[in-house]
Order: sequence, then C-alpha cells, then structure tokens
Amino acid sequence: MSKIILTNEVSGLGTAGDVVEVKNGYARNYLIPQGYAVAWTRGGEKQVAQIKAARAAREHATLEEAVAFKNALEGAKVKLAAKAGKEGRLFGSVTTADIVAAVEAAGLGSLDKRKVELSAPIKAIGEHTATARLRDEVTAVITIQVIAAK
Repeated sequence: MSKIILTNEVSGLGTAGDVVEVKNGYARNYLIPQGYAVAWTRGGEKQVAQIKAARAAREHATLEEAVAFKNALEGAKVKLAAKAGKEGRLFGSVTTADIVAAVEAAGLGSLDKRKVELSAPIKAIGEHTATARLRDEVTAVITIQVIAAK
C-alpha cells in the first residue's frame, strides 16, 4: 500500500487534497500518470493546504447557494446540439465539457467539468441525464436533451 495525495476528485476514492492509501500498482500505473494524485511526502502538508484552498474557491460558497443552483439545474432541460447521422447516432459522443457549455449557454450558471459525471457515454439523440456534485452533500441531476445539429 502506498500513501498518495489526491490532486483531483476521484469517484469512490476521495476529493482533491485528501491523503489516501491505495495499492501500489493503482497509484503508480493510473493515478499518478493521469495527474489525479502525487506521492505523499512529509512536506506534502503545504501542498494539501493549497489543494484544499483551491477546491474551496471552486465550490459554491454556502449550502443554500448550492441547493438553489441544484433546483435551477433540475428544473430545466438543457438543450445540446450535436452532429448526428440519419439513425440518430452521434458522430463521436457528448463530453462533460459540452454539458458544462450547454448549461452556461442556457443561462443557468457555471459548473466545473470535473464535477459532472455521466453514467454511460452519450452517443445518440434523445434525453439523457448526468449528475453534478455541487458540494460534498449536494448533487444535482441534469436532464440533457440532445438534438441533431443542422
């Protein structure tokens, strides 16, 4: 087992700034090369404080603000235009960055693309859902209406 400091949020493991223990291969072969973590050192406490301060700056300031943003997201259907073939299959897929751009274009507010998760890749026209973690205790379900671009 090796101790690492998470630099990004990893589902099922922790959030940025957390010090966690994972198996050596998982840390060495996936988390560290992908930039999700750095090796833990004694001097790493300063780095943990910086990561947590940056995360707090990106988060919604208060719980009430996060709940209000959640209600706005869940109350609206976000339309997203993507290139599609005749049968309704997309050329490529919809990414979390596309979803964030569509939410901002709808005038609902701004999101961090790292906080948006898709349960399955969006590769067809129709209605799909994504979840957004606004705070540790607040998650919103975003309804996305994917339409064919003209």
